[in-house]
Amino acid sequence: MAHRRRDNRRSRIRHAATAPHWLRIKNPYPPIAQFTEDEIEAIHVTSLELLRDKGIRVLSAEARALYAAAGAEVNQDTLMVRFDPGMLLDAVAQAPASFLMHGRSPDRWFEVGGNHLVFATVGGPPHYSDLEGGRRAGTLDTFKDLLRLAQTYDVLHLTTPMVEPQDIPIHVRHLHMTQAVVALTDKPTFIYSRGREAVSDALNILRISLGLSPSDFEERVYCYTVVNANSPLQLDELMCAGIIDFAKARQAMILTPFTLAGAMAPITIPGALAQQNAEALAGIALSQIVRPGAPVVYGGFTSNVDMKSGAPAFGTPEYVKAAFASGQLARRYQLPYRTSNVNASNAPDAQSAYESQMACWGAIMGGCNILLHGAGWLEGGLTASLEKFIIDVEMLQMFASLMEPVECNTDTLAKAAFDEIEPGGHFFGTQHTLQRYENAFYTPLLSDWSNFETWKEKGSLDATQRANLIARDALRNFIPPALDAARDEEINAFIRERTAAGGAQLTA
Repeated sequence: MAHRRRDNRRSRIRHAATAPHWLRIKNPYPPIAQFTEDEIEAIHVTSLELLRDKGIRVLSAEARALYAAAGAEVNQDTLMVRFDPGMLLDAVAQAPASFLMHGRSPDRWFEVGGNHLVFATVGGPPHYSDLEGGRRAGTLDTFKDLLRLAQTYDVLHLTTPMVEPQDIPIHVRHLHMTQAVVALTDKPTFIYSRGREAVSDALNILRISLGLSPSDFEERVYCYTVVNANSPLQLDELMCAGIIDFAKARQAMILTPFTLAGAMAPITIPGALAQQNAEALAGIALSQIVRPGAPVVYGGFTSNVDMKSGAPAFGTPEYVKAAFASGQLARRYQLPYRTSNVNASNAPDAQSAYESQMACWGAIMGGCNILLHGAGWLEGGLTASLEKFIIDVEMLQMFASLMEPVECNTDTLAKAAFDEIEPGGHFFGTQHTLQRYENAFYTPLLSDWSNFETWKEKGSLDATQRANLIARDALRNFIPPALDAARDEEINAFIRERTAAGGAQLTA
């Protein structure tokens, strides 16, 4: 089926000043294709047939009404919504191919889409771990420590809800989390879609920190949310409310089905991808029905389960193949693409590193634009690890360095340097080397390149132990970005007012 695209669909890009190192990364490599064009088209057609013939259950009456007004077929008894393929694709076609995100500081902007690459921190685990205290429930203090690390490293572009502060009651948790975000970081941030009051509160705190009116706030993208379909083939009330509210505010929404092959999706990769694609298109269409041109991102998270236990498996060959294919599907609709750095390890060990490396290769070489859970993910997403955070930052910095172009010219070809050496000699003392040695290569944050004797003299520390020391040093030396005192007081007053009113109800 031919894909329709309207002439008015353009990226919303504004020019800005030159960025610091790694603040804006471009991937120069062509994305890897898992399937042929005909095979991608078959997945595309299958997903449209699923939405036409079976449909998706939509628990939100408001969303069902919006779908019906746009021409979808709605069964109010079964709550199923079915789509004419042309109508669905016309709606999806309104979404921008790329957009800019902005932080609180003027230089904290970057593009999402095209060949641009953005890294985010781990998001949402209930547990936190470090070498000193082990695995335990997340707290506001541990959330703040992870925010400080997120602010410290420029290779991290987006903040997330890095761990759940379970010492804060749920009805006011969003208030204190958002306050911590704007106090400790100046980067674009995540807002949970956990109910309309909570979303409204978080958006208000963010607007206050920026000193913007609601209408001025909508002129730029400052934050994002993630909406997960209840795979298979269901959108619940909170998720629909998130789609609607973020579209109205013209803030970014990442629609990510949680499709685990063999459990919530067919056991075959093409079948799981067809389901993922159907769920993603249905949710993205709703955002464009609400507000054509609202920024959205196609989310791919298809992996597999351990068929012995049913537990999710991450960083697997199947995950990588699905990541390659999801990138093809996102590009099929000219949408930015999100995937993740994930692993199933219970400790910041070799398994966590090689599974994360597999996941990142699948994501980055699959052409992703936003890599979520980029730093700190452990235990299949149930734990945020201090040490894994630093290990991941090292890996992401190496990927960022890999993306930097290599100049090939008379100077870098170094022909003149051969005049300074004898065959069998070395280049350490040549002028060509002496002029460049300080910045010639990537300098590691975590890796120890010393010989065995030197490493032993320094305490024989492994990567996890070194990561802990690096994190602690970064936290000791952290300086928060400036926040206007009047805005800070206005945020405090708003939180006092909302707390006195009972906080937010987690309802749509």
